[in-house]
Amino acid sequence: MKYAFPIAALAAAATAGPVVTERQAAAAVTDIGILNYALTLEHLEDKFYREGLANYTEADFAKAGFDSTFYANLKEISYDETTHVSFLTTALADAAVAECKYSFPSTDPASFVALASVLEGVGVSAYLGAAASIMNKDYLTVAGSILTVEARHNAYVRSALKRSPFPQPFDAPLTFDEVYTLAAGFIVSCPDSNAAKPQLPLKAFPTLALGTADPIKSGDTATLLHQRTARHQSTPAFVSVTGPIYADVTSMDGGFKVVVPKGVNGQSYVVLTGCRDRVTDDTVAAGPAIVEITNPYPSTA
Repeated sequence: MKYAFPIAALAAAATAGPVVTERQAAAAVTDIGILNYALTLEHLEDKFYREGLANYTEADFAKAGFDSTFYANLKEISYDETTHVSFLTTALADAAVAECKYSFPSTDPASFVALASVLEGVGVSAYLGAAASIMNKDYLTVAGSILTVEARHNAYVRSALKRSPFPQPFDAPLTFDEVYTLAAGFIVSCPDSNAAKPQLPLKAFPTLALGTADPIKSGDTATLLHQRTARHQSTPAFVSVTGPIYADVTSMDGGFKVVVPKGVNGQSYVVLTGCRDRVTDDTVAAGPAIVEITNPYPSTA
């Protein structure tokens, strides 16, 4: 398989030892660790599509309302994810993490496509959030090229679900730990050999779940389910590239009632934070929860 990127140069950099800046060292973050983080996500998406296409036939998708063109494009998306895995694995060489075992809660073509939309959206936010931490310009170019493809996947699948393919002008970046929290729900186990590979020091936050059914729009009240503890005075914050958007909240048994703010649309993410002036991995108490917000489209404001 041929690649336009200088894969030999990337592989050489991976095996020669990463260049670590002071900023990265303080957080135990390296470019090679970030590439393995990306590979972990690509393994998950790759397995998801391969498993789904093995479980459901073209006829099954047709019965669910998805035509032959959509089925063919799903196979193309699956090919893209397999290619991403192959590229990153080759570039990382002996440093590459292996595929884990996963459990995906899709029981039919409709739930498979719905979950595909969620995973592609998380993938976009994951690459976007990681970009600022990548120091090597070649690695950044590779990550950016994958990000743009994931964004096209996401837009296509959203359109097939009759959702806006591009619901807002800016995508929301997620931190390493926020993405890992979402991915961890699908990971059953990973090979012991992965522990010896250079990886990021990831942690999963406590679960935050949406307790309100679609559709949800700005101004609506949504329920967030979370087992609160007395030591947390938490505030819901919706993730945005321009900074967190805090929501009006009312406590209830088992969680909170939240008024969905303006400024968020499409697949959105909300966390609980103990800090009203910033949201970082150090201040997040739970989440993120994924909230699909369906404001009028096209936007007029």
